[in-house]
Amino acid sequence: MSFSSEKKNHHSQNPNPNPTSPLKKRGTRWSDLWLKHTTKSKPLNQMVVAAAMQQLQSLSSPRKSNNNNVNTLIPNFSIIDQTLLLSDELLLKILSKLPDSQRNSNSLVCKRWLNLQGRLVRSIRILDWNFVLSGRLIHRFPNLNHVDLIPGCLILTQSSNIFLSSNVLNMHIDSGSSPNWFFCEENMLPVEVIDNGLSALANACPNLRRVQVIGASEMGLLSVAEECPTLQELELQKCSDNVLRGIAACGNLQILKLVGNVDGFYGSVVSDIGLTILAQGCKRLVKLELCGCEGSFDGIKAIGKCCQMLEELTLSDHRMDDGWLAGVSYCENLKTLRLTSCKKIDLNPGLEEYLGSCPALERLHLQKCQLRDKKSVSALFSVCRAAREIIIQDCWGLDNGLFGFATVCRRVKLLYVEGCSLLTTEGLESVIHSWKELQSLRVVSCKHIKDSEISPSLATLFTTLKELKWRPDTKSLLPSSLRGISMGKKGGKFFKRT
Repeated sequence: MSFSSEKKNHHSQNPNPNPTSPLKKRGTRWSDLWLKHTTKSKPLNQMVVAAAMQQLQSLSSPRKSNNNNVNTLIPNFSIIDQTLLLSDELLLKILSKLPDSQRNSNSLVCKRWLNLQGRLVRSIRILDWNFVLSGRLIHRFPNLNHVDLIPGCLILTQSSNIFLSSNVLNMHIDSGSSPNWFFCEENMLPVEVIDNGLSALANACPNLRRVQVIGASEMGLLSVAEECPTLQELELQKCSDNVLRGIAACGNLQILKLVGNVDGFYGSVVSDIGLTILAQGCKRLVKLELCGCEGSFDGIKAIGKCCQMLEELTLSDHRMDDGWLAGVSYCENLKTLRLTSCKKIDLNPGLEEYLGSCPALERLHLQKCQLRDKKSVSALFSVCRAAREIIIQDCWGLDNGLFGFATVCRRVKLLYVEGCSLLTTEGLESVIHSWKELQSLRVVSCKHIKDSEISPSLATLFTTLKELKWRPDTKSLLPSSLRGISMGKKGGKFFKRT
């Protein structure tokens, strides 16, 4: 009792005690001021304030007051994250609405946003194969459905200034490598390593829909086929007949691109054996692209007989034997036939009565092909006589005589000719006058087609078209900044009937 009395008298005599004294009252809390301010509020408001103060105190950090050495809990508002009140599902919906250009910056906010942003990624291109083998790919991006593994399968020399490019593959090379001129084979991972990565990816991502890979074996593709039943699109480079046994197990495959041989990169063989295996296994194919593949009439016929849903067939730089063109007629539902970068079409297609035709064909597309052989061009237009659209771009050797074989196509509604320097106005006119259903005509960069050679009958035909693009003398498109003025419009006319 005496101690309490002395304490009371001491405070009465010294109204300003030493701020370092341990007997001083503790500093005022933010929560005390807040609750004092709301003492006259309703009970419900007091409950809300109390809950908020409890959360603030849990997020606060001890700091020293300016007036004393007593540790006082002062809220650190800089660490309060309002998105913590949102569930992962709700925050994912919000992040998914943001544009793709902002997603990379969103992942830098915090670890939670980084993980959530990874769930939104559906497509990825692998540059380091260890990223796949270590499991970091699956942990970081668990919901992938499209994976491009081709760059990761190659041992790239980034420091080299030599960059080798083709239609299907690009890579840096070392100036002192590849005396046999197959750069890719020397800089590719072992087959076992690629198969292990494919197996790990397939086990962790069963919902894969599209895969691009190079140098895999039959076992690696079998693991993908077994673990990914929804796989619909596959691009396989450096493919061979044995590898196609693994692809045949992909029962739901709809889009397939096979690359057999690429000059300067790698050499591989796809023959009639592989095409037959493919046809018997992948019967639901809709689009098929064969690049640098061998084969003959038997392989194309097997695809046409078994893959009855096939709508688009593309051959790029093919090495087919003579007579393969007759097998295209067995593709009864084929709608698009595309030939690109082909040095030849079919040097010995056989008699015309045995060629047949594709009754459902709608589009014939020729790009960067050698069209110098009369038998080949005549047989090609005969097989595609039902085509409604003919597109010829940058093809060599197409003169008036070869283009005249297109008159067999009586149902053409659209003709697009670009970069055919041997074709003249007279050769063009003689063909399009035979097409009574022609509605659209596009002529670009054909230097022997002249405005001065347009006949009155051809001018009259132009007035009946729904769409006309006439720019035979221009070798490049007009820049958007010059549109609407007369500059650079020599030989260029365009109108579209509505």
